This record gives sequence, structure tokens and C-alpha cells, in this order.
Amino acid sequence: MKAKVSGLAKVLLFIENNFEDMEAMYPYYRLLEAGFTVDVAGPQQEIVYKGKYGYPLAATVAAEAVTLSDYVALIIPGGQAPDKMRMNEAMVDLVRQADKQGLVIGAICHGPQLLIEADIVRGRNVTCYRSVLTDILNAGGIYHDLEVIMDDNLVTSRTPIDLPAFMQQILKQLI
Repeated sequence: MKAKVSGLAKVLLFIENNFEDMEAMYPYYRLLEAGFTVDVAGPQQEIVYKGKYGYPLAATVAAEAVTLSDYVALIIPGGQAPDKMRMNEAMVDLVRQADKQGLVIGAICHGPQLLIEADIVRGRNVTCYRSVLTDILNAGGIYHDLEVIMDDNLVTSRTPIDLPAFMQQILKQLI
């Protein structure tokens, strides 16, 4: 895993339509408060993506245009968005590369669907929303029903209620 970060550092937040509003916005603002720059990456730049409850969030960068070496962490919110994200090869490849480079990767709720597509859960301790459990097990992950699981550079959580523990663990790794 990369060394802890100080000063101005950048975090990448993935976005797609039907994201779980709280699972995108809570990390976004917590990271800003901690002094990070947060870039929002979607399939297309400058497109406004809508959350499950209608909250709009614009992509500041297209996933295919991301230079991963500019970032220290990647956050994947849940909702129905990860099911769409895993169909985007640029997003899947960024997850693979982020893992290889040791970036902190945070995935909550359905976010681990993207980790499965990138084939980075095999043999690793993870948690997720209950409906993703069978997929995690089939992909070789080791499931734990806990609010947050840290396995090397990978931080996973189950639901919006786990957001405080999720972000505490991510920030602990970065600061």
C-alpha cells in the first residue's frame, strides 16, 4: 500500500446513474473536509449523473481520460450504479490498475460488483450489501458481515449506515 498522504492529494470518485446518493456525497464531502481534491469520474465528462433519490453529480473527468498516477484513492459508491460501471471497460481497468498500484480503494454496498469485475476480490476479506454476497463468494472473496473490512489497500462496507466507519477507515489509511 502507498504511504500515507499529506498536503494536497487527489481522490477519484466513480459515478454513474442510480448511484446511492449518500454513498457518493458523504465520502465526497468528508474527503473535501480532510483537504483532498475529489475528481468525479463517470463514463463521460461533464455529464450530470442522478442518484437513486435524484441528487445530481456531474463528472469532472471521463474514466478513459484518467491518469491514475495523479490519485491516492478511488471510491466506488453503491446503488445500481456499479452494475452499470462494470460494463465500462475504462472503469474496470482503473480498478485493476488502482489495486496493482496500491491505491486505497473504497467500495460500499453494491460497489464490490466492480471489484468482482476487475477480479481483485479472490482470496481477500470483504463485505458488501447482502444481495452481492453470492457474487463475492463465487468470485473467491472471503465475506464478513461487518460494518467495515480492511484488506491491504481495499476498504469495503455494507450499507449507508456504515458510512462513518467506512470513511474513518479510508481517512486513517490516507492521513
